[in-house]
Amino acid sequence: MTKEEFESYLDDIASKLRDEARKTPFAAAKQFEQRVREITKETIQAPGIEIDFNPHPQAFPDIEIGQFGIEVKFTTNDEWRSVANSVLETNRIESVQHVYIMFGKMGGNPDVRWGEYEKCVMHVRTSHVPRFEVQIDATRSLFEIMGISYDQFRVLEMHEKMQYIRKYARSRLKNGERLWWLEDSPGEAHTLPMQARLFTELEQSEKIRLRAEAILLCPQIVQSGRARHKYDDVALFMLTYHGVICHQTRDMFSAGSVGNPENDDNGGLYIARMLKLMEAELEKAAARMDAALFEEYWGVAVPPEERIAEWLRRADKFASGIWKPSEELFDGRYAQPRGA
Repeated sequence: MTKEEFESYLDDIASKLRDEARKTPFAAAKQFEQRVREITKETIQAPGIEIDFNPHPQAFPDIEIGQFGIEVKFTTNDEWRSVANSVLETNRIESVQHVYIMFGKMGGNPDVRWGEYEKCVMHVRTSHVPRFEVQIDATRSLFEIMGISYDQFRVLEMHEKMQYIRKYARSRLKNGERLWWLEDSPGEAHTLPMQARLFTELEQSEKIRLRAEAILLCPQIVQSGRARHKYDDVALFMLTYHGVICHQTRDMFSAGSVGNPENDDNGGLYIARMLKLMEAELEKAAARMDAALFEEYWGVAVPPEERIAEWLRRADKFASGIWKPSEELFDGRYAQPRGA
């Protein structure tokens, strides 16, 4: 069977489903999928073609017809858009080479249309697992935007797929927004906690650990107290990556309890004193943190052994002459030679 022949069958199947839907709209997705199977079996009488009426519940696509497959989509809304399968395609039927969507739209004027899967995928949403979104007659496919064909994309390892997905997602961010789904390399895994937590209620050891991570990713915290938005990325990191809410983000770095825990009268910038106390924790964080985080917040991947020096280089620029972090922290051992 050629693609042209199969698509002609799809025209017939969609037409029969459309006639039925306009007489009596389908009430549920399972009912619609069952009817798609029945009409597909009636319509395609080619030798060797058997329609499985008891497939694996997570199989992709839903209906296997030799080298072709139909993924069934259904909505009671008046739109041609729906959430589709996971980008993992864990239960992909490998014998299927060409996937199509049969979409039943019961909202408004009930209708049924089909589309080629690759051309219908127009977005990917990242909830607990990235999932495609499909739309019949999409003006531009996600794969066209990402610069890779669906067949090339689907056989990639997950961390390779995420490189494309993160690039796409980043291109859609507005000012002040950050990605939260950052897994990008083999062995890197992160799960956002189900419960939102308050920073003030965390154990002291966790406060210190998270503060160190935020400091590394956000060297702009050393800016003048008059600088606007210097704590925005800190708040976003805590919330999107750790599920932690910070009422007063500034207090994490400049409050007396963190910059002057001994309550002495030695003076100096609280931010500088706080960072001096955090040196050992910063080095630990630099060694353990995921590379994808630095690429997201710094815009470049930096090896663990170079992260402190790179952080100091960035912090020196943000400090703008008020003080020089590279000379006052870590006993100056990461400082760049003058003139470098």
